[in-house]
Amino acid sequence: MLTMITDVRLHAYHAGQCAPKRCTSLKLARFGLVELHRRVGGLPSDSILLDPLASNAVSPADESGLKKGIVVLDCSWEEVENVFPMLRRKQMLHRALPYLLAANPVNYGRPFQLSSVEALAAALYILSRKMQARHILSKFGWGLNFLELNRAPLEEYSKAKDSAEVIEIQKEYM
Repeated sequence: MLTMITDVRLHAYHAGQCAPKRCTSLKLARFGLVELHRRVGGLPSDSILLDPLASNAVSPADESGLKKGIVVLDCSWEEVENVFPMLRRKQMLHRALPYLLAANPVNYGRPFQLSSVEALAAALYILSRKMQARHILSKFGWGLNFLELNRAPLEEYSKAKDSAEVIEIQKEYM
């Protein structure tokens, strides 16, 4: 059973392709902070899908998409290409994350190379769920460094009115 301390449900499509000891979505699931899905069909419709290929960025204007939560894809790019046709049939709000630097040990300092927990935390932060973002990141020794490393852009993104403004803001950091 998923234990909820806040109002946003978190979901992860987990393809089982990563090293279990390094997998942030598996660790979040062990803490009851994310619901794992092994099948695309089990992902909730009417949720925000963190889609790296989406044309719109996640922004505070996406508040209405939080009804069923936020979905992250924990899989390889090859797998993403396999599941996207199925995901496009589901009614989901496809949103990309704006420019942010990874703090995870594998990709530290690399833009757009976020772990699943960093992606979920970024979306939560931008959608003004900052306490929930801190909470999920706190389960990792390096987790809160993500917020410190990206403090300025995350604050600006969280104050943007819409996707277009987020995209304009990200240009300052690229």
